[in-house]
Amino acid sequence: MKLKSLSHLLAAFILTGTLAQTAQAQTQDDSVSILFAGDVVLDGKPGKMIAEGKDPFFAFAKLFKSTDIRVVNLECVVATTGDAADKNFTFRAHPRTLATLKQHVDAVSIANNHSGDFGRAAFQEMLDLLDQQQIQRFGGGNNLREAHTPLIIEKKGLRIALLGYNEYMPRSFEAEAQAAGVAWSEDEQVVLDIRKARQQYRADLVIPFMHWGWENDKLAVERQRQLARLMIDAGADAIIGGHPHVIQDVEHYKGRPIIYSLGNFVMDELDNEPQTRGWVIRLQLDKKGVRTWDTRLAKINDEGVPHPVPEASTACWNRKDGQLRQCSNAE
Repeated sequence: MKLKSLSHLLAAFILTGTLAQTAQAQTQDDSVSILFAGDVVLDGKPGKMIAEGKDPFFAFAKLFKSTDIRVVNLECVVATTGDAADKNFTFRAHPRTLATLKQHVDAVSIANNHSGDFGRAAFQEMLDLLDQQQIQRFGGGNNLREAHTPLIIEKKGLRIALLGYNEYMPRSFEAEAQAAGVAWSEDEQVVLDIRKARQQYRADLVIPFMHWGWENDKLAVERQRQLARLMIDAGADAIIGGHPHVIQDVEHYKGRPIIYSLGNFVMDELDNEPQTRGWVIRLQLDKKGVRTWDTRLAKINDEGVPHPVPEASTACWNRKDGQLRQCSNAE
């Protein structure tokens, strides 16, 4: 009887330990991964690839699929209407490209200096097309209020607010009270939006996706640094940036990451070699903020298609030691 009782006790002990390990694993799995990639233009050669039944995202499909939430900056209008603005570059992609985009991406920022390339009617057409494809959007809308409304994505009980802002001219693309357009980054409005995302929309985490800085500058300018700190002081948990078309420097402020520019991702209008390199960043989030983040290098070929560079080392960080490191890109 004593031996039998002892064996029951031992079995119960093992079972308790197993349950504890399972509970611990489930707790660890409560974190959410979110991926950001840089400028995506579905016009030009990438657009032609899609028309031919090819996929310009194919080389990164596995990485995207392994992540809970996937976000890119859609650096073009998607429409069939409108007239080209008087600019050096105007980008308009065909609506058929959205079916391919939807395979890889959950949400897009439309806060950039090309969303308005073909006027407000084309921009509104894009809003409707994105909604029809159920691709979530932020950083722009049918009016000023909608443009500044955060996109709330909830995963595993974690509510994440995404905000998008452009501050690269022309400002004529800005949303108005009764006119469609993008969100412009007025400091007071940005601070209000971040606080509102937490208080009114009950977000656990807030991440602004910025379109800022100067093209081809490899270091962020003072305006970017000032605004990034202001946003973190207001309650942002991480800042992701783009527009310069090159990778820029990284820093942490109050323990929160500022990725000033991811560079390009899908784009064939490239002027120099640094523009052919971009980052894909993946953040692991919990209710305390960013737990870890890592970056993967994308090398863009002449067709505007990104390919991983497994032998490269790029920036990574974890909250445990707080040190910015270089980590392998190999899976």
